[in-house]
Amino acid sequence: MVERVKTGIPGFDEILHGGIPKRNVVLLSGGPGTGKTIMASQFLWNGLQMGEPGIYVALEEHPVQVRINMKQFGWDVKQYEQQGVFAVVDAFTGGIGEAAKREKYVVKDPTDVNELVDVLRAAIKDINAMRVAIDSVSTLYLTKPSVARSVLMALKKVLSGTGTTSILVSQVSVTERGFGGPGVEHAADGIVRLDLDEVEGELVRSIIVWKMRGTSHSLKRHPFDITDKGIVIYPDKVVKSRGVIA
Repeated sequence: MVERVKTGIPGFDEILHGGIPKRNVVLLSGGPGTGKTIMASQFLWNGLQMGEPGIYVALEEHPVQVRINMKQFGWDVKQYEQQGVFAVVDAFTGGIGEAAKREKYVVKDPTDVNELVDVLRAAIKDINAMRVAIDSVSTLYLTKPSVARSVLMALKKVLSGTGTTSILVSQVSVTERGFGGPGVEHAADGIVRLDLDEVEGELVRSIIVWKMRGTSHSLKRHPFDITDKGIVIYPDKVVKSRGVIA
């Protein structure tokens, strides 16, 4: 029997036939505005509700803004940080600024993957983290796409090695068919793609699981909504050609 981690995201565990296999490193890719950050945050928040400590690695936004964004959905992580079961790793500010000085886990050089791995490993150990979200890994190899695979493998080593189940947000352009860098799809255990397509003058949100090691999963493209409580996926509906939902 495969040990699974329930994401708690409505409809997501259903299309994964029970949840993400434990220790899997899942690449969550999509274009701007598709809901990647929301989904990664929701994964961590739901983990906290299940008693599973989590870490958010902020590479593209100030840690203060990360907390504000989560709070907008009713996910106030402050008490969990005080309890020592949730942490934000600041890989954005480089420790510059008054607010940054109050952060516990700071990566002084956000472009240094080895330093990021060391800080992340320490944070995982400190709070016995079971879930990790990194937003976004693309930042680490945006200017050097040739190192994408090695960056992902370095992260995977620490994430899988410490027993965490993780979501790595990956940026792609609207028209790009890939998952965010050469070779990254081979290094990841799972790939989930979020899309936002214009169909007859209307934007349609959809999700598809391209691969997930250790489990069967739906091979269909399902519609989803972003609500004031987070993402809701409709596993009983399918987005067909030209965006028709059936």
